[in-house]
Amino acid sequence: MGNLINFKIVFKVISRNLFILAASLFVCVGVALIFGEETLPFIISSLISLSVGGLFFLATRTQSEDVSIHRKDACLTVTLSWLVISLIGCFPYLFSGAIPSFVDAFFESISGFSTTGSSILVDIEILPKSILFWRSLTHWIGGIGIIVLVIIIMPTLQIGGYHLFTLESSLQEKIRPKIKSVGNRLLLIYIILTVAEIILLMAGNMNLFESVCHSFGTVATGGFSPKNTSIINYSPYIQYVITIFMFLAGTNFVIHYYLFKREFRKIQENEELKFYIVMVFSIVAVITASLYFTMQKPLEESFREAFFQVVSIVTCTGFASADYLLWPSFAWIIIFFAMFLGGSTGSTAGGIKMVRHLIMLKNIKRTFRQLISPNAILPIRLNNNVISSETNRSILTFIAIYFLIFLFGSVSLILIGIDGQTASSSVATCMAGIGPGIGTVGPVSNFAHLPDLAKIILSFMMLLGRLEIYTVIVLFSGHFWRR
Repeated sequence: MGNLINFKIVFKVISRNLFILAASLFVCVGVALIFGEETLPFIISSLISLSVGGLFFLATRTQSEDVSIHRKDACLTVTLSWLVISLIGCFPYLFSGAIPSFVDAFFESISGFSTTGSSILVDIEILPKSILFWRSLTHWIGGIGIIVLVIIIMPTLQIGGYHLFTLESSLQEKIRPKIKSVGNRLLLIYIILTVAEIILLMAGNMNLFESVCHSFGTVATGGFSPKNTSIINYSPYIQYVITIFMFLAGTNFVIHYYLFKREFRKIQENEELKFYIVMVFSIVAVITASLYFTMQKPLEESFREAFFQVVSIVTCTGFASADYLLWPSFAWIIIFFAMFLGGSTGSTAGGIKMVRHLIMLKNIKRTFRQLISPNAILPIRLNNNVISSETNRSILTFIAIYFLIFLFGSVSLILIGIDGQTASSSVATCMAGIGPGIGTVGPVSNFAHLPDLAKIILSFMMLLGRLEIYTVIVLFSGHFWRR
């Protein structure tokens, strides 16, 4: 990172992000017209986004198209993009009066774009349909990553955007040599999953508006629902459909691509997918047994509640079909620890990610084997490929830093007067992009009662988690800003 930051590249990319945001806000004008609601909040917000984007574009119009983007540029671009988009994304809440507090509006906005799903709204259903649509749309945009969308629709911006793509989505495996080709295919898969879920939800008698909002929240693993009770009052069919699509959204999108290409051998060789399936269904089995034997719930209901909640938490979606705080303490403690798992790499899920846990377990196994055979050379392998020592150290360091930040965030909230249970689960759920936690921020509660300082800290945790820590933390290094 010895080079100076090229701010023209940074602002050029942000300008394209803001153009996309302006178009998205304008879509909500159409939704407001359909429901006979006020359009001005979206029109003003769209014009602000367009104007700021236009200023950035004019300031960078002399930027050469073939200049390279360096790691510094990528880190700053991704982080600033998320901050700027979240800032402008809170304007519809403010201008409509739906959320009059700036801190609350920003919290709701960054929760949407980071696909966290934590909310400060006490009564969701009294809000205009257009605001609820915007709220869910922020999930859908954030899910695939607005940076990826920029790369897809900006053929003129030839600045080698692979840095941006990998930083934002954690996709470590190329489908095609060119990033635009990768992005197009991922976006197509994303759209297919969204449309398929909308159709299946409507087949279960959910109306079109709610089907669209819930599909946006599911495929993006976001968790915003237009209903106060989330998914609790919907039919078992609806709950199973959403559970399946949450599971699919938490799967590496490369797997979906291989599935469409019928490259089953590559799917079979993917160790992270196997680990993901085993972890999810092992936890589901344990909690199902707990609900069945301890609470005497029917077997199907026990399985359905466990299946839904476990998949929702592991994939960091955050929908709820039951209040898991009413379960036996053993069950919801498992749910708390599941918050640290995360979905697969290359998915819309947040968290530490399954592959990192898998490699950590491989390291533990190697340590014990090394004790038995001190002279043996035991490389760490993933998908039959040897993991380099540098990569291995990086993964283990990431996990250590993740838990250190979790501890720091939890202590910070406790120091401002929040109880330990609420503080720790709030930080865990915001870092992983889940939504609900335990304590006073459980699945039937919200974050409205927390002080503003806590909401600001948690907003930062959402950004850290979404951009996988390093991208944001490196900006606070003095070396980053030096040549």
